Amino acid sequence: MLEMAADTATVWDIIVIGGGATGLGVAVDAVARGYRTLLLEKGDFAHATSSRSTKLIHGGVRYLQQGNLKLVREALYERGLLLRHAPHLVHPISFVIPNNSWWDAAFYGFGLKLYDIMSGRFTIGHSRHLSRKQTLELLPSVKTQRLIGGTLYLDGQFDDARLAIELARTAADLGATVINYMPITALIKENGRVRSVVAHESESGREFEFKGRVVVNATGIFADSIRRLDDPSAKISISPSQGAHIVLPRSFLPGGTALMVPKTDDGRVLFAIPWHDRVVVGTTDTAAAEIEAEPRPLPAEIEFLLTHVSRYLANPPQPGDILSTYAGLRPLARPATIRSSALIPRDHAITISGSGLVTVTGGKWTTYRKMAEDTVSRAIAVASLPQKACRTHDLALHGWSDAAVDGDPLSIYGSEATAIRALSKENPDWMKPLHPALPYIVAEVIWAVRHEMARTVEDVLARRTRALFLDARASIKAASQVAALLAQELQRDATWAQQQEMAFAQTAQRYLP
Repeated sequence: MLEMAADTATVWDIIVIGGGATGLGVAVDAVARGYRTLLLEKGDFAHATSSRSTKLIHGGVRYLQQGNLKLVREALYERGLLLRHAPHLVHPISFVIPNNSWWDAAFYGFGLKLYDIMSGRFTIGHSRHLSRKQTLELLPSVKTQRLIGGTLYLDGQFDDARLAIELARTAADLGATVINYMPITALIKENGRVRSVVAHESESGREFEFKGRVVVNATGIFADSIRRLDDPSAKISISPSQGAHIVLPRSFLPGGTALMVPKTDDGRVLFAIPWHDRVVVGTTDTAAAEIEAEPRPLPAEIEFLLTHVSRYLANPPQPGDILSTYAGLRPLARPATIRSSALIPRDHAITISGSGLVTVTGGKWTTYRKMAEDTVSRAIAVASLPQKACRTHDLALHGWSDAAVDGDPLSIYGSEATAIRALSKENPDWMKPLHPALPYIVAEVIWAVRHEMARTVEDVLARRTRALFLDARASIKAASQVAALLAQELQRDATWAQQQEMAFAQTAQRYLP
């Protein structure tokens, strides 16, 4: 990729800055239409917000309550497409809302019937009322006091960072050049129009200048920093909102059904979701004063999550039960008047600066494809590129497979699971577990370096696998082995490996409550 990008004679049709959900989606859309596409990411793919979601591909029951029917309808349509485009990573999951009164049953039953109707031809199942007995069969750990039944509905679940990697590989499959660890340091203009970007390759320190017909700023929470490279006086366009999560042992929610807490003290909904044999509880909505790549859940947020989920679980979790905590900052498009961040719409916004810089903000993982389609269409107009139709409505993503096996951790690799197992022929020890508390084998580390552009221990343990999110303490213990494997594959020395282990341990401390 670096060798291809280093050709100074190349003029890219579209240069995308940002390797999260939005930027990767833009790169896939652009190259699928036939445009020469370059994507540059300052850290690792999905390093920030895009790896820290609640792991849901959904229309958004809360947005239905708010009356944002347009967003719900659009998200349900995109949910249906994603279930087709990446069935190895996106799958239906059942949710149950416990009912403590007949009014609850009627209210949620009506709302979710509307949710079913709005999904149209992409429906994945119908909501229905559950008796008390049926509710306890699906949620055996729920509190029985005052419980009269439940309301069941279906939505989508996914692995966010893994989907980001599949998008990066899809873009590369189609001919795009996608490079991580390549921060942008300047935008260069000709005749008042942005015509090239200057970037530094983090590992070597080499400086590159890339020429392009149009530049797309898809950097999420960092969008304003790129906008100010274009115009130092650019006004703030992002209202960052923090969403915190805690991860608990599966014993707190056995079975395959998720719990939805229909109303928290701040008027939101809350989820407890089975994920990779753990339970993810989230999320909060806290206005963030600062933008940072590694936000940390506030003590008050952790207490909030524990308090609300404990109202519904017979065995309330304690702080000592938490395996990992994480937080992400939502890049909400700043409204004209500041309100509670929980009320800011999750719609996306696209702006064009006077110099032709295209910036996309807002949105959510579920609608990444639609955001990309809209952004590329605007970029085509800005650069006066030949018009070409969007092709991502029917585009299967890298690794596509509908042959997932329950209980097989390698199913998330889709069609490449067989190739990962085949690495054992090179070294039988690579089939051994990384750590007894983690569902990963050594071969996944080797695969991540050779085929998925992993460059650091954090890349492997946070995003190629999800070890850091599943069990922060176990991931710290696995770091030494991962560092040694990376050093061997990347031809680094023992000092580098030790530095990597120490750097990861420092990062992982932020995931401990």
